[in-house]
Amino acid sequence: MNDERNLAIARKGRHIALVIAGTTLLWLALSLFIGPAIGLPGRYALLFDFIALAGFVYAGINTFQLWRMRQDSQR
Repeated sequence: MNDERNLAIARKGRHIALVIAGTTLLWLALSLFIGPAIGLPGRYALLFDFIALAGFVYAGINTFQLWRMRQDSQR
């Protein structure tokens, strides 16, 4: 039981790390390199910012869930 919980915690932590890294890389690539290179108007940069913000909020919620999982496993 404890090993399954530890594996679930580790899996969730890796998932959060990948979401944060992927969101950051995609956001930087779209807003700094790809967007200007293909001539997208500046309003699309705001769209990319909102998409990145949604990804970071998702990661924050999952981080809170991970924290709760770790608190419950220590009891």
